[in-house]
Amino acid sequence: MDWKEVLRRRLATPHNAPNRKKSEQELKDEEMDLFTKYYSEWKGGRKNTNEFYKTIPRFYYRLPAEDEVLLQKLREESRAVFLQRKSRELLDNEELQNLWFLLDKHQTPPMIGEEAMINYENFLKVGEKAGPKCKQFFTAKVFAKLLHTDSYGRISIMQFFNYVMRKVWLHQTRIGLSLYDVAGQGYLRESDLENYILELIPTLPQLDGLEKSFYSFYVCTAVRKFFFFLDPLRTGQYLNLDKDHNGMLSKEELSRYGTATMTNVFLDRVFQECLTYDGEMDYKTYLDFVLALENRKEPAALQYIFKLLDIENKGYLNVFSLNYFFRAIQELMKIHGQDPVSFQDVKDEIFDMVKPKDPLKISLQDLINSNQGDTVTTILIDLNGFWTYENREALVANDNENSADLDDT
Repeated sequence: MDWKEVLRRRLATPHNAPNRKKSEQELKDEEMDLFTKYYSEWKGGRKNTNEFYKTIPRFYYRLPAEDEVLLQKLREESRAVFLQRKSRELLDNEELQNLWFLLDKHQTPPMIGEEAMINYENFLKVGEKAGPKCKQFFTAKVFAKLLHTDSYGRISIMQFFNYVMRKVWLHQTRIGLSLYDVAGQGYLRESDLENYILELIPTLPQLDGLEKSFYSFYVCTAVRKFFFFLDPLRTGQYLNLDKDHNGMLSKEELSRYGTATMTNVFLDRVFQECLTYDGEMDYKTYLDFVLALENRKEPAALQYIFKLLDIENKGYLNVFSLNYFFRAIQELMKIHGQDPVSFQDVKDEIFDMVKPKDPLKISLQDLINSNQGDTVTTILIDLNGFWTYENREALVANDNENSADLDDT
């Protein structure tokens, strides 16, 4: 008989029941006492269930408060020791050289050109001799991942070694980045990443000629690009656009960006939705703007532009919102002496390109799934982009004629 049955019978059988009727709370208390007693006996004769709870390992540790200096220091030291241990688990240069020597020694003939190969049997032999640090790389899964079309069932030694090198480098980078995680929460804040990149600049040969006065611009640009595509430049152009040299861009200054053919309606939306200071845009906001326009095929960029086009904040684009932006394109066409284009034709073409689930609404996901998001957004916000799209067939024909002329010469 298990403890549940004992408990059921005990509760069902009155023992010295008092004359008065027990209250509901008293019955619950009695039930809990009996449950505790029989559960303890069932779990091995424990008299106190607290003893049982003590066997559960601790899984939550409260973060020390700012005024708990000693605990803060202890936590920082613990993290440093942990990262050092992780770093020691990685292959060093000597161990990588030894791995290359073993792979070369166990290559499996015949060679393909100058490419040394190794079969699975020799692959496992190298794994046994390479040491415990290399064990994670010598698995059937890794071998199968690198196995392509070799008729002997072998993999390239160079490809495998490069795979190991990349893994080691990625882990080294991860550990290096973790050192800048000041909060110790497993992520980098914008200021943390800025510190990392700033200290990285002197180690990058490509930036040897970069003046220190431009370090802050480079750091800001790199950080914004990371954050844009992971949540997801032209510094000189920003300075050229800033005509009054106040470090900010007004709507009029931003209108000269690129070919200077973006519509005022779209620029109005940029300044309505994006963070500005007294109606002007700072460098960080400008970088988000540039990254979105220069990478319109990317989901992060389309999300940025879609928010600007969704003037009613409904989560989709309808005929009204498309017409709202295209009217500005039509007005620019008149100003530049171009023949007007019917909105009805453009609207039908956009819906044909996107093929949304709802025939009257275009969602962000519809735009992404269509792989036409860059074309659609260009048509709606930039006269030059619309003209290029509208005359694409003539431009292609012209390019073909020019190519033919060059061939003739």
